[in-house]
Amino acid sequence: MKLDKCYTLVMDENTQTQQTTTVSNEAPVQVTKTTTTVAPPAVKMEHPQKVYESRKAIFRTYQIIWYVLGVIEVLLGFRMFLNVLGANPASGFASLIYAISNPLALPFRGIFGITVVPGEPAVFEWSTLVAMVVYFLIAYGLVELMQIVKPVTPSEISESVDKN
Repeated sequence: MKLDKCYTLVMDENTQTQQTTTVSNEAPVQVTKTTTTVAPPAVKMEHPQKVYESRKAIFRTYQIIWYVLGVIEVLLGFRMFLNVLGANPASGFASLIYAISNPLALPFRGIFGITVVPGEPAVFEWSTLVAMVVYFLIAYGLVELMQIVKPVTPSEISESVDKN
């Protein structure tokens, strides 16, 4: 018994169809035609390395946002601490902290009054406290906005690393 097989692969965008025709050359001649339809996966998969790199970049951006917020909060915290203790603004460290933190606190100056302790050089700037809260809310809002666009958690990153 001699068999001749002919394969025809027909593809379109939604399905893949494979037709197999089998013809037997012996008497009586038999022709068998088989059609198989295979649907592609519903979700197109990205390459795992590409997914890992994009998630890593987003997670790294989160870390940068929180790091910058930490630096701003520390500077404004030092500013408040030095003001409350009545530090000499002419000293080197206090002058440096005031010079660096002044542009950060300036937009909030005048929102609330300044509390002065009578008979002491201590000053409490409520506007600096408001600035600290506002900067925190801005950083939190940025991270949450990015989370809406492309959610990534530290566990997803570690799972991706473990798989690769």
